[in-house]
Amino acid sequence: MGTETVRAQATEEVTERRREQRGWYFYDWACSVYSTSVLTVFLGPYLTSVAKHAADADGFVHPLGIPVRAGSFFAYAVSASVIVSIFVMPMAGAAADRTGRKKPLLALCAYLGATATTGMFFLDGDRYLLGGLLLIVANASVAVSMVLYNSYLPQIAPPEERDAVSSRGWAFGYAAGSLMLVVNLVLYSAHDSFGVSESTAVRICLASAGVWWGAFTLVPLKRLRDRPTASAGQAPGHGWRQLAATVRDMRGKPLTLAFLFAYLVYNDGIQTVISQASVYGSEELRLSQSTLIVAVLLVQVLAVGGALGMGRLARTYGAKRTILGSLVAWTVTLGAGYFLPAGAPVWFFVLAAGIGLVLGGSQALSRSLFSHLVPSGKEAEYFSAYEMSDRGMSWLGPLLFGLTYQLTGSYRDAIISLVAFFVIGFVLLARVPVRQAVHDAGNPVPDRI
Repeated sequence: MGTETVRAQATEEVTERRREQRGWYFYDWACSVYSTSVLTVFLGPYLTSVAKHAADADGFVHPLGIPVRAGSFFAYAVSASVIVSIFVMPMAGAAADRTGRKKPLLALCAYLGATATTGMFFLDGDRYLLGGLLLIVANASVAVSMVLYNSYLPQIAPPEERDAVSSRGWAFGYAAGSLMLVVNLVLYSAHDSFGVSESTAVRICLASAGVWWGAFTLVPLKRLRDRPTASAGQAPGHGWRQLAATVRDMRGKPLTLAFLFAYLVYNDGIQTVISQASVYGSEELRLSQSTLIVAVLLVQVLAVGGALGMGRLARTYGAKRTILGSLVAWTVTLGAGYFLPAGAPVWFFVLAAGIGLVLGGSQALSRSLFSHLVPSGKEAEYFSAYEMSDRGMSWLGPLLFGLTYQLTGSYRDAIISLVAFFVIGFVLLARVPVRQAVHDAGNPVPDRI
């Protein structure tokens, strides 16, 4: 084979890889709008109001005959979606690895979730049960789809590109969330000018996230390609049994398991800050709803630059060092948050800016670093365990936050208690020899990791 032919083939491979990577970015672009507009901003307050409308004189609704405070229904529905995800993610990951057909499973999850989200347009009156069901389906669908989506990363990017590719994916997601949130906020704030009620505006915002999710999923489905795996043809396990098998396999790679445990700890802190920052802002700092929404938008916008910037830092200092630096930044940010004065939105915006700058990068680089620690042919199976650490196991942080507030009566004490997750996570991650972990997983060791 001549030199020119080899060069032409190499160029063609690079072109195809870049095309596939660009398609992969678009799934973050597609589904992140659900996380931002639906979960973070609109659905919680709206579904709670629907449940309260359906409540009895004592403020209770009765799903399946069980008395539940209307104000707690949204939280219980989210918890139920996590439980469903925990059972489905390992099965989906194992099935993808053993059949080599990730794309049909990704399409199934994406369009099931997009359809459920679009159906939220019909959440009017007292249809709180419909809202809970749609939330469970959509939330479980996005969790399972992310297992499949993340498992493509080791296949579409060589080791030296993964930090940058993962960071760009997160940046695409945050950019989409920011764009759609601006559009939704315009509609919500000026609903009278558009001739719709506030309730109708919210339902349009919810449904639009589903339409966006479904429409842009077409791009990755067209560009990503399935590959045969070493596990093809083997019968998959089920639910917890499959997860147990994955963990047993990980025990043969203790450094991969050590990284996953460190990630579980510090990511629990990250997820709790994301979910509880608005509570801290409204209850402790006495900030208005509009201020909190603008703060969420600020986080989304700055997370784009933060993800890309930390991706560049990783090329110089390595992913592990950059993540460790981000954990220091998280600790400093929470420490500053403890001293924020009440009724001062400017300082809350500064806090939101600090969170945004480290949020995307710490998550993106954690994903890319883990991809180096996954044995070839077991990407989806291992990423199901990773995704469960991300979405299914983040309960200790909210528990600590709630207990601290219950014991002290201070949200300031509650927010500062979360520093423990970043400090412990830092120590655990610092102790993981990642180069040896990559080698033990049977993967080539990048120059910088």
